[in-house]
Amino acid sequence: MAQQAVEHVRRLRGGAQSHLMRCEDGHYYVVKFQNNPQGIRILANERLAGKLAQALGLPVARPEVIEVSNWLVEHTPDLYIEWANQRVRCASGFQFGSRFPCDPLRTPVYDFLPDSLLETVVNRESFLGMLVFDKWTCNTDSRQSVFYRRPGEDSLRYLAAMVDQGFCFNANEWTFPDAPLRGVYMRSCVYADVIGLESFEPFLSRIENLDAEILEEAAASVPPEWYEGRTDELRELIQTLTERRSRVARMILQLQQSPRQPFPSWRNNA
Repeated sequence: MAQQAVEHVRRLRGGAQSHLMRCEDGHYYVVKFQNNPQGIRILANERLAGKLAQALGLPVARPEVIEVSNWLVEHTPDLYIEWANQRVRCASGFQFGSRFPCDPLRTPVYDFLPDSLLETVVNRESFLGMLVFDKWTCNTDSRQSVFYRRPGEDSLRYLAAMVDQGFCFNANEWTFPDAPLRGVYMRSCVYADVIGLESFEPFLSRIENLDAEILEEAAASVPPEWYEGRTDELRELIQTLTERRSRVARMILQLQQSPRQPFPSWRNNA
């Protein structure tokens, strides 16, 4: 069931030209529209990848289908997409929304922390899980995350939420052009404790043993208009993901052997 958007809050920066909106459930969502400049399949990728990441226990922003009425679009001047020098009204109907991890009007959210604060992120191990996930799904964008603090908790202890799965499966192409540095987070300090493949557990095992029904259910949750109704291509994508599950550990090893060597504590005999 889709969440109904009831209020536009503000435009957001980024290539997809997302909008922050409040929905009928009282939560706020980062909404990407069908006519965004990055392509309609970005919405399908967000929904599919988000559901799979949730199934693996990763702290991704909750993926939802958001219904935006034609009335709301027509009565909200800021609901537009910029194409070159033109402004086009945002599409109405089913859009993609990722739930904001906190109340954005009350709690600051950051997309950057200095290394000294990254070391205090309470769920920092999730960056290892997301690297495993991004290798599996061939995320061709760098890993994106945001950081926030729960109200009333230690002011120096942040939580990380993983956002922006739109370029998984190579964005609109639904291909898998693997490369060693794909999906790596830009700040290598989050990988400081990696000593070998065992550091990526339990996420490697969770992917290798992921039930095929979870893949099918995640695919079925994607509105057909987000992939132009090409069910054969969606079926092929799911089949490829199923086959790739056993290859993720090898991809991590290839990353370790790359010139960047992102895991300084990796044991030679690991």
